[in-house]
Amino acid sequence: MKSAPTVATDPHVGGHRPVFHGWRIVAALAITQTVGYGTLYYAFAVLLQPMATTLHTSTTTVTGALTASILAGAVMAVPVGRWLDRHGGRALMTAGSAAATGLLVAWSQVSTVIQLYAVLIGIGLASAMVQYEAAFAVVVSWFDHGRRAKALLAITIVAGFASAIFLPLTGALVQRYGWQHALLVLAALHGLITVPLHGLVLRRPPYTPVAAKHRHPAARQAVVAAALRDGRFWALAVAFVAHGAAMTTMTVHLVGFLTSVGHPVTFAATIAGLLGVLSVTGRLVLTGAQRRIRTTTVVAAVYTVQATAALALLAAGGSRAGAIAGVIAFGLGFGISSLASPALLADRYGTVAYATIAGILTVPITLSRAGAPLGAAALHTAGGYVPVLTAVGVACLIAAAGIVVKASTPSPVPHASAARATVTATGTDNAYITKP
Repeated sequence: MKSAPTVATDPHVGGHRPVFHGWRIVAALAITQTVGYGTLYYAFAVLLQPMATTLHTSTTTVTGALTASILAGAVMAVPVGRWLDRHGGRALMTAGSAAATGLLVAWSQVSTVIQLYAVLIGIGLASAMVQYEAAFAVVVSWFDHGRRAKALLAITIVAGFASAIFLPLTGALVQRYGWQHALLVLAALHGLITVPLHGLVLRRPPYTPVAAKHRHPAARQAVVAAALRDGRFWALAVAFVAHGAAMTTMTVHLVGFLTSVGHPVTFAATIAGLLGVLSVTGRLVLTGAQRRIRTTTVVAAVYTVQATAALALLAAGGSRAGAIAGVIAFGLGFGISSLASPALLADRYGTVAYATIAGILTVPITLSRAGAPLGAAALHTAGGYVPVLTAVGVACLIAAAGIVVKASTPSPVPHASAARATVTATGTDNAYITKP
């Protein structure tokens, strides 16, 4: 006879009725991540040219505001991670959503380049409080190892359609109302959807007395310090930094490469658009394969396939079949790091200080994504697309090597013993009771 699943007891509903809020939180975050990325990030591409025209400046200058926004998000990564570990995501993500909504309104009113940069930097700071890294920290705290991958996958699959929804929506709004009024509509959508969902649905998981002991600030600091002394953490950092640089470079330069080898712009843009769809496919492949194969093995293999695909495009990208095959092979790994990173960090260092450790890792990754297109542009100026795609392939191989090194030894951090004690007492690795 099967025993009934054990679920968390929420003290806010009388302290006795079994309640598990995890999947409700996943549903809310899937929606808020879609709206957040659509309005705070993807809409920029549609607004770029109209803003440059209105502000009487170049698209390069306007694009610099987005780079400044991304860098501002990197500055916030560690403080946000520390807050999430200490207090959870409800207050932070609600405040971040409200701030982002106000900044979207302010964005619609800018009349100078300086104002644009100021607003976009503010959006970068607010985005760090509400986007993937914060959402993943909330999910990791709610789900045990067995269900964590499925929960993260659900969010990334839904949010993966943000560009497909908000690029055409923003385009239609700009065409009908102009870019400034379009931003006001997007601000209204963002505020009406994300603020109440973050404020009403998010909450911290209930903890057992044993788990509460390991949530003490000193315990978190010990785990963070041990992670930073762990060479495998830095191998993981190298892997994701290299991979992030390769993905950003390919995003920016793929259309240019395809047109340079003779393909029409419409064909090149359509094929490049497959990357977003294939990122969802890659995430599904990773989640399914994790049930039978180690995560590190799958990720390293996918990164190696991407390296091969990037180099193969140099040889076969001139034909339509070769271009399609190369982009498909490369695209399968396009969104894999967003799932692999939280899984590998939580599995190695537990969840006691997950958000802080993830925030530390986010800083160099974000910097690489911001700087990679500039470096690739310099390579292109010096030698065309051959050195650019070669660099992408080499970066993917470095990423694969970093993942393999990370997997080579067991975790040395002192959290391991605490984690085992928590598992013994609660039945999970997350410091609370949930379904086995």
